[in-house]
Amino acid sequence: MNAAKGTARETAMPAADEFSIRFLGAAGTVTGSRYLVEAADTRLLVDCGLFQGGRELRERNWEEIPHAAETVDAVLLTHAHIDHSGYLPRLVKNGWAGRIVSTTGTADLCQLLLPDSGFLQEKDADFSNHRGFSRHKPALPLYTQDDAKAALEYFAPVDFETEQELADSTRFKFRRAGHILGASFIELTTGSRKVTFSGDLGRYDDPVMKDPEVPLETDYLVLESTYGNRLHERVDAMEALGEAIEKCIERRGTVVIPAFAVGRAQTLLFHLSRLRKAGRLRGVPVYLDSPMAISASKIFCRHLGDHRLTPEQCEETCDVPQYVRDVETSKQISRSHEPKIIISASGMATGGRVVHHIKQFAPDPRNLILFAGFQAAGTRGARMVEGARSLKIHGEQIPLNAEVANLPMLSGHADADEIMRWISAIKKPPRMTFITHGEPTASEALRQRIEKELGWKCKIPVQGERAILA
Repeated sequence: MNAAKGTARETAMPAADEFSIRFLGAAGTVTGSRYLVEAADTRLLVDCGLFQGGRELRERNWEEIPHAAETVDAVLLTHAHIDHSGYLPRLVKNGWAGRIVSTTGTADLCQLLLPDSGFLQEKDADFSNHRGFSRHKPALPLYTQDDAKAALEYFAPVDFETEQELADSTRFKFRRAGHILGASFIELTTGSRKVTFSGDLGRYDDPVMKDPEVPLETDYLVLESTYGNRLHERVDAMEALGEAIEKCIERRGTVVIPAFAVGRAQTLLFHLSRLRKAGRLRGVPVYLDSPMAISASKIFCRHLGDHRLTPEQCEETCDVPQYVRDVETSKQISRSHEPKIIISASGMATGGRVVHHIKQFAPDPRNLILFAGFQAAGTRGARMVEGARSLKIHGEQIPLNAEVANLPMLSGHADADEIMRWISAIKKPPRMTFITHGEPTASEALRQRIEKELGWKCKIPVQGERAILA
């Protein structure tokens, strides 16, 4: 350790037996997951995500984490989604050099997601400068594709269920959370105290991902609440998807499905493969217009032990779409008037190629914009699901005459009942349950339910709050 780093550590580290969590993200919002854990012998981040949504949230990404470059030893990553991993390149850009510890599946997916995030930020900055959208002159990316590639050098993947040591008295273990490939919840122990970070919990009986594993006793629980006030419809997801698509195709429309390249795209393709195998959707072309989703699907099929699909099912799933890799082909399918299905990122329509498809197909009432899960407040997807009749895209107001629908049962997130099922496996009440990673109404509903049904002590932390764990 160099002298500068030692000086910063001396001023930032807690007292000898102090153990705390500072909530630097996912507090009062469903994005920007970042928890700073400070113990006597280590300082680490659990997750290092980007804030997404409205301008106020996005601007938080420019606020640096205090003393991070000098004093944070490691980042423990629950999974690869950008709201949990996307700040890592900025952290490295600011001089941090430590270990990023994740499962192998998460590390493989971050090889795709992080450079793509840097690329999109560069493109967005260039586009803003070209069109004059930004208040900043010039608009700059938060980080570049090269910054993201540099961050990948610090990944140190480990296996599920294998206890790892961070410092003399601090150790942790990744356990399966479902949700997406490689996703985990983290059991972290410092001395005699244990804290469990749920990450994003997956669904029970999901046709693609395995069930979340049973959590063990813990002193403190940091619990996500994305669907804390909602229940998924108990309907067949394949049938709901098939009916929505067939209705649109019958009126000679195009179905545009904004979908996260990692997780939702693979689940959608699996359901489409079953529909096609059942003799439905014949003659309707399916386009996967996302180079990252194409690569993610290949990674998915390499990690057969991390999900339920057999090698044959993986092959059938990957054979469903026509893959669109280049921009010119993407433009051609957008100009085409033939009935078709386009799956493209991002899942909340905040950026990427899907925004161009929405711009093209939103004005025509024959078409369908079909969402496949949670839409965070302030995102373009949320506004559409809430009934907006026009959209601002690339500085233009675009009329929204197309049908808009959401199939939340396709979400990879546990609903309120499934969250309760998961935490009910913890037989001894934690000393405190911190409810995070949800919109305020969702977090509050889950807090009330846990307190009423289980009698546990709960708290909803605010942004920047520091909790001392006795």
